Amino acid sequence: MSDKPQLSAEEMVAAADTGARQAGPAVSKLIFALCIIWSLFQLYIASKLPGVLAQMTGVSEFANIVAQARYVHLAFALLLATLAFPIMGHRDRVPAYDWALAVLGVAACLYLVVFRFEIAQRPGLWSMTDIVMSGIGMVVLMVATFRSLGLPLVIICSLFLALAFFGGYSAWIGNLTNYGGASFSKAMGHYWMQTEGVFGVALGVSTTMIFLFVLFGALLEKAGGGNWFIKVAIALLGALRGGPAKAAVLSSMMTGMISGSSIANTVTTGTFTIPLMKRIGFSPEKAGAVEVASSTNGQLTPPVMGAAAFLMVEYVNIPYIEVVKHAFLPAVISYIALLYIVHLESLKMGLRGLDKPGRAIGVPMILILFLTGFLGMAAITMAVIGIRMLLEPLMPGETIYAALVLLGLAYVGLVFVASRYPDIEVDDPNAPVVSAPRLTPTLLGGAYYALPIFVLVWNLMVRTDTLERLSPALSAFWATIAMIIVALTHRPLKAMFRGGSAMAGETLAGFADFVSGLVAGARNMIGIGVATGAAGIIVGTISLTGAHQIIGQVIETISGGNLMILLILVAILSLILGMGLPTTANYIVVSSLMAPVIISVGAQSGLIVPLIAVHMFVFYFGILADDTPPVGLAAYAAAAISRGDPIKTGLVGFSYDIRTALLPFMFIFNTDLLLIDVTFFHAILVFCVSLVAMLLFAAATQGYFIAKSRLWETAAILLIVFTLFRPGFWLDRIEPEFQGYEGAAAIEALGSLPVGSPARIEVEAPDFDTGELASTTIEITPESDGDGIARLDAAGLTVMEEGGTLLLEEPFPGTPFFETLANGFDFYGDEPARIVSVKVENDRMPKEVFFIRRAAWRPSRRRSRQPP
Repeated sequence: MSDKPQLSAEEMVAAADTGARQAGPAVSKLIFALCIIWSLFQLYIASKLPGVLAQMTGVSEFANIVAQARYVHLAFALLLATLAFPIMGHRDRVPAYDWALAVLGVAACLYLVVFRFEIAQRPGLWSMTDIVMSGIGMVVLMVATFRSLGLPLVIICSLFLALAFFGGYSAWIGNLTNYGGASFSKAMGHYWMQTEGVFGVALGVSTTMIFLFVLFGALLEKAGGGNWFIKVAIALLGALRGGPAKAAVLSSMMTGMISGSSIANTVTTGTFTIPLMKRIGFSPEKAGAVEVASSTNGQLTPPVMGAAAFLMVEYVNIPYIEVVKHAFLPAVISYIALLYIVHLESLKMGLRGLDKPGRAIGVPMILILFLTGFLGMAAITMAVIGIRMLLEPLMPGETIYAALVLLGLAYVGLVFVASRYPDIEVDDPNAPVVSAPRLTPTLLGGAYYALPIFVLVWNLMVRTDTLERLSPALSAFWATIAMIIVALTHRPLKAMFRGGSAMAGETLAGFADFVSGLVAGARNMIGIGVATGAAGIIVGTISLTGAHQIIGQVIETISGGNLMILLILVAILSLILGMGLPTTANYIVVSSLMAPVIISVGAQSGLIVPLIAVHMFVFYFGILADDTPPVGLAAYAAAAISRGDPIKTGLVGFSYDIRTALLPFMFIFNTDLLLIDVTFFHAILVFCVSLVAMLLFAAATQGYFIAKSRLWETAAILLIVFTLFRPGFWLDRIEPEFQGYEGAAAIEALGSLPVGSPARIEVEAPDFDTGELASTTIEITPESDGDGIARLDAAGLTVMEEGGTLLLEEPFPGTPFFETLANGFDFYGDEPARIVSVKVENDRMPKEVFFIRRAAWRPSRRRSRQPP
C-alpha cells in the first residue's frame, strides 16, 4: 500500500509535465525568464504585431520570424527540457554536459533560421555543415525526449531510424515498400533540413495552435478559474448522494477542457475532491479512480480536447469546428454515464452528500439550471449576433468594436457583482468540517472567468453571413488576450468596487498571476514540444520508407482481414504504447501507422469507415492509457493523494472507463454517434437513445440497477445496450441494407439513383504488390442527374462495358479515388480491374423501430432498500 505524502503528487506532475530539477536560484531564474520569453514569443507570432512592426520600421525580420517560428519553438523546448528535466540523478545542479547539450540543441535549431537563404539554394544537396548540425540536433532531441517523456518514445524512434538506415538491406521490406535504403546524408536532410520530419506537421501545429491553448488554460488556472470550477461543481452537486464524487466528475470535465493534461488535471482537482470522497465513505482506491476516470476523459471534452485534437485537424483535413462537432456527443454521453456510475457506487455503499447551508438543490433543479445556462448562453450569443447585424450597415466591417464594448461592459458588470460577495478561496479539504458552499455567491463570485471561454467558443463556432469563423490559432489568441486582461484587472477592479484601499497590492497580485500563467504555460509545453518533434521522426520515416505498409501488413495478417479483430488489436496497441507515451505522441504513432489499414480492411469488408471515426478511435484509446495499469501515470498521481494502492486505483479507474472504451467501437459501426450526416432532430434522437444505452451499460458493468442485478438481468441489459447502439444489426438480419447490381443492371441502377443518395461500388483488381486479386469498396454520391456512365465519369472513374463486365481504367491523378485505387492496385496486370457490383440502399423500415420494443423484464424495485 502506498503511503506517500501529498507533495509526491505534485512532484509527479513536475517530473511528467513541467520538469523536476531544483538547481538553485540562478538556474531557477534562468528557467523562469526563458518560460516568460517563450510565452511572449508565441503571443507575438500569433498576433498582427510582426507585420505592423515590419511595415513601420522597414525591417522585414520582424515578420520573417513568423515563417521560422517552428525552429525557434523547438529551440525553446530543447533548451528548457535540458535545464528543467534532470538526467542521471542530477536534480540539484546542471552539469557541464547539460549546458553543452543545451547550447548544441539551440544552435542546431537556429542554424536553420540564420542560414535559411543559403540552405534554400541547395535543396537536397546538403553540405557537411548541414549534416553535422542535423546529426547534433537529432541527438539532442533524442536525449531531451528521454528526459521529458521517458525511454519508450526513444525506443520507438530508434526502431524507425533503424528501419530508415538498414531497411534497404531487407529483401522483404524492399519488395513490400520498394525502399532501397537511405544514406546518412539523405536521412539527416530528410529529418532535420526540411519539413518532412522533425519540423513537420506535428511541430507546426504545436507552434501555431497547441501552445496558445495550453497558455490559455494556464492563465485561467493561475487567475483562479480552476478553483472557481471546483467550487461551482461542489456547490451544485456536493449535497447530493456521493456529492463530492459527482462534483469531481463535473469539475474535472470543466478543468480538463482547458488543461490538456490528464495528470495535471488529476492533481489540480483531486487535491480537493479525493479527500472529500474519502470523508463520505469512498475507499482510497475508489476515490482516486473516480478522479482518474474524470480527469482522463477531460481531454475528450470540447471545445479544447488536448494537443492531439489539433493534430487531427491537419491529418484528417477538416475544420476544427468539425472535430468539435464529432467529439461532442460521445464526450457528453461518457460524462453523464460516469456520473451515473458514481451514483450507483454511492447507492451500493449507502453514502450521503456534504452538508450545505441554505436551500437544498435537487436533481430536477440542477437539470433546470443546466438547461437555463445553455439557453441563456444561446440567447446572449443570438443577441450579440443581432446587434452586430443591425450595426453592420452603419459601420461596415467595424462591428467588432461594438462587440468589444459590450464584452467590456459585461466584464466590468460581472466583476462588480463579484465584488459584492467574498472572494472564492481555496478550501482545505482536510479541514475538520467541510460543507458544500452556497451556489449563488459561488457562481456569481467568479462568473467573469467564463467570459474568456465565451470568447474562445464564439470565435471557434459562431458564423453568419457577415461574421467569419476564426481559425483555432486566432481563436486561442484572442481568448488568451481576454484571459490576460482578466488576470491583470479582476483583482484591482474588485478592490476598487470595495472601496479602493487595497488596489495597489491587488494590482501587484494580478500581475503575479499573469506572470505565473506565462511560466506555467511554457513549462506545460516542454513535453508537448519535444513530443511533437520526436513524433516527426516517426512520420518522416513513414514518408521516407513506406513503413506503414510493413506494420499494416503484419497487423492485417494477424487479424486475418477481420475488422473487429483489427480494431481490438489497434486498441491494445494504443493502450500499450500509451503506457509509455504521452497522448500526443501515441496518437501520432498509431494514427500514422494504422488509420490507412483500418480504412482498407473496412473497405474490403464492404464497410466505409470515415477517416475522422478512425482518428477518434485512436484518440480515445490513447487517452485511456493514462489510467491503464500497470503504468497509468494519472492513477499513480491520484494514489499519491488518496494514499491508496496505485495498481488497484488504475484497475478500478479502468473499470469505470470501460464505458469510454465501448464508444470508439460503437461509432466505427454507427457513425450517427459522431453526428456524421444527421439532421438536428435525428441528432437529438441519437443522443437520447445513446445516453440510455450508455447508462444501461454502466449499470451492467457495476452489476447494479435499482438493486443488485442478477446474472440474467445483466445479460438482458447488455442485449438491450447492443440493440440501442446497433439497431441496424437486427434489421440486417431481416432485410439486407443494400441491393447489389452487376453489369448493365449496375449502370442502370446508378443512373436511376436520386441526386444526393450514395452508392457503394465494389472494385476488384490485382494487388500491386502480390498480383493476387483483391477487392475494396468505395462510395460515390451523384451530385447531378445523368446516366450511370456519366455519374461514374464525374467521380473520376472511367468504365467500359465488355460482355457484361464493367472494366475499370486507372483513375487520373487528382481525381477523388486516385489515392485509394491507383496506389494499391495494378491496373496493367494480367487480370483487368473491374467493378464487381454496385450496391444501393434498400427502401426498408427505419432501424429505430427496434427502439420501440420494451424490455421483457423489469428489475424489482422491491429489492432496492433505499431511494434512488
